[in-house]
Amino acid sequence: MPSNVAPAPGTGTSSAAGAEAVVPAEAVTPLIRGIAVLRRLTDADGVSSLSGLERSTGLARSTVDRITATLARRGYVRLDGRDAVLAPRLMELGNAYLAALRLPRLLDAHADALADELDESVSLAVGDQDGIRFIHQATRRRAMSLSFRIGDLLPAERTAPGPLFATEWGDREWARWHERRAADPEDRGFPAVPARSRPIEYGEDDRNDEKDRIGAHRTNRANRTNGKDLTVGKDPTVGKDLTVGKDLTVGKDLTVGKSLAADRPEEEQGAGRSARRLPTLGDDFEQRTAEAREAGWALDDQLIEPGLVALSMPVREAGRIACVVSVVSHTSRHTAADLRDTLLPRLREAVAAMERELREAQHAESATPTPRATAAPSGLAVWAGASKQELGREFIESLARGLTVITAFGEGRAELNLTEVAQATGLARATARRALITLEHLGYVTAHDRVFRLTPRVLGLGFPPLSRTSLAEIAAPHLTELSQRLHDSVSLAVLTGDEIQYTGRVSTSRVMSVHITIGTRLPAYPTALGRVMLADLPEPPLTELLPLTPRTITDPARLTAVLDRVREEGYALVDEELEVGLRSVAVPVRERGGRVVAAVNVAMHSSRRTPEECVAEVLPELRAAVGRIEEDLSVAGRFRRVPRT
Repeated sequence: MPSNVAPAPGTGTSSAAGAEAVVPAEAVTPLIRGIAVLRRLTDADGVSSLSGLERSTGLARSTVDRITATLARRGYVRLDGRDAVLAPRLMELGNAYLAALRLPRLLDAHADALADELDESVSLAVGDQDGIRFIHQATRRRAMSLSFRIGDLLPAERTAPGPLFATEWGDREWARWHERRAADPEDRGFPAVPARSRPIEYGEDDRNDEKDRIGAHRTNRANRTNGKDLTVGKDPTVGKDLTVGKDLTVGKDLTVGKSLAADRPEEEQGAGRSARRLPTLGDDFEQRTAEAREAGWALDDQLIEPGLVALSMPVREAGRIACVVSVVSHTSRHTAADLRDTLLPRLREAVAAMERELREAQHAESATPTPRATAAPSGLAVWAGASKQELGREFIESLARGLTVITAFGEGRAELNLTEVAQATGLARATARRALITLEHLGYVTAHDRVFRLTPRVLGLGFPPLSRTSLAEIAAPHLTELSQRLHDSVSLAVLTGDEIQYTGRVSTSRVMSVHITIGTRLPAYPTALGRVMLADLPEPPLTELLPLTPRTITDPARLTAVLDRVREEGYALVDEELEVGLRSVAVPVRERGGRVVAAVNVAMHSSRRTPEECVAEVLPELRAAVGRIEEDLSVAGRFRRVPRT
């Protein structure tokens, strides 16, 4: 299996190499600018003012306006007054990568089961150049719980998975790591982690010290002889050779996260410097990598922040590391050593099961080879033409086309050539080629033998903030739009036992209107919201049917017949059964698999509309709004569980 480490220029780490990369002549400038806006929105946790985007990207305000208008037309952002907000549909870009990768589909269930068994958070990560990026999170809900999200990028040297991935690095990857450390000494290019500090201000000689160490590192590696010199390399702080088997005795000489320069005399730190260089997080990364190579596992002892500990092991496919699985805990529950001693045997078993799953999948694919899947043409040309006609010059067609190229990849389409990309998107070959050149330059695709693959960096386009979005948050803008169209109160609710609980609400400002707060619970049987959810259950709870008004249905047989009709018609209309004068119509909200997970209603005073007018005027608008909620929910829930509240 090809390595997950992408050699293309530019990372989420603000590397010097990426910053200095020359833009290809055939690159699509609007695509570069549009991706820059998406990255700034991602770094801002999904929302930013348009003026803020102007400042952070350095683009003209008119350019920012055109880009956000195009992204809004595509459904990737929502314009809320002067703010741009990432929208769930943007996750289809990250979904394309995760589907092509196969690992979430094959291994997520194993990670979830391990988390349930150990009652600890479990994550899956892949290598992303000199960092690691999460592709799955099974998080335990506690007062002290893991806050990392799918798509978050972490510096390799401050994690447990990092040393494991680094065991497969070559000279090029190590050189890039050193360059990034010199260019970004505080890890500011990794918004998901706290910055590491440099406690002493350097003098002029110290500012050049990292460059000298990079040069020495390259010379040391070039002079090594295969099979003879087992020296891992010079420790950047201590300056001594570390021989595998002596200094790197597993579990004895090296304390994870502790620099070996702590006791070094100050006079040995070099003459002519204006300040002594103190050890910082990550200085022992090469030693930790050598230790991980021998042990086959790695620890994170509070390298990210105090209290966080993790134990990691690689999951291999065809001899290469496909991903790394980590068990993450807090020092209030486990020390790093305790985590290793207590959980390592169980983690080994889980990794063995995951590797067996990958082998069986590979065997099944080899035994029954199928033609490479091709995506149906996206209809991009028709959509782009209509968008251009509606928005005029505010619509940037080349940006929309370039982002669509990412969605050409997916399950069964992990590797595509230029012709296949053009066919999947409906683009001309020349247009698809320029988009691929741009995406390769930015590090979102790699090319080998004229075949293209997505890289983990695609997950950096909005996936982290959106991966924590709840159903209520997904529905909120659609509820607001529906309420504004109908001028009536709109609500979202979930079923909890024999009650409904309101999780979303948009009220009108009428003198006579329905006022219910989020969190309110009501019996399900006399409400439209409750009935559309009860109708989806094989055995709905129909006990204690109390008469709340003279019109409340309390006969179980009669209510069962009503639920049968609701199931067949796909909606429920309740007229003054919960409260005299209150009329409501509701439809169910279904997840990807078709199961009802919530319901949306429109409620009003009975004097506003007759039941017939509710069906004729309100129901079509309600169904359309719920359809849009389900579309967003389907995208957001493809590789994660969307919280209902």
